Amino acid sequence: MKDLLTVVIPCKNEGKIIQRTLNHLLKSDEMNGVRIIVADSSNDNKTRDILKDFNVEVIDGGLPSIARNNGARLVTTPYILFLDADMFLDSPKTMYSIFKHAKDNTLDLVTCKIRTDNGKYDWAYKTFDMVQFMTKFHKPFAVGGFMLFNTKTFFELGMFDEKSKVAEDYQLSIKVNPKKFHVSNEKVYTTSRRFENKGVLYMVKLMIRTWWGNKKKETYYDDYGYWETNV
Repeated sequence: MKDLLTVVIPCKNEGKIIQRTLNHLLKSDEMNGVRIIVADSSNDNKTRDILKDFNVEVIDGGLPSIARNNGARLVTTPYILFLDADMFLDSPKTMYSIFKHAKDNTLDLVTCKIRTDNGKYDWAYKTFDMVQFMTKFHKPFAVGGFMLFNTKTFFELGMFDEKSKVAEDYQLSIKVNPKKFHVSNEKVYTTSRRFENKGVLYMVKLMIRTWWGNKKKETYYDDYGYWETNV
């Protein structure tokens, strides 16, 4: 896939977590030679040292919308995978399976199921699965943690809104033609740190605000305290 796919990962002070993410990602033989760009804004003096152990390209990051766009501007392959620093693949074949489906069906955006690595908050992600299914036919919703984009389409849609501090993923994914959007049954796993640090009620409120505020861009220019703690 090295001539077809580039992976862009935003990162900030997540050295140990991204180490796990990269180890999972690189287990697949199909990922050999695939360009991985880490848009890093760490100030912990540890993350950059950890990244030196991997064959990745490190560039300047920022908030997720800015970091992802910084990486995307360097992409020359037909597909971009936007992957968060805390997303762990289900198996070595997961990435290839999702990519093959996107390519074979000429899709513009593919995402997948997300679960927690300890299973503690899976109920929340399963609830999201239902909402995602009900809206995908008119408002595609892909979580920024895993967005496999057709590169041309990504730029045609205007990239991520760099003024947005939250929900830049939703803002962009709803612009995608529903017929060119797919939610794979493959799974990626993440930590439960967001729920544990911010609380379930906060996360639910933020999600509702995301869904109902899509007609006003200004809704997303406030982070509602999301970045007050390192999540």
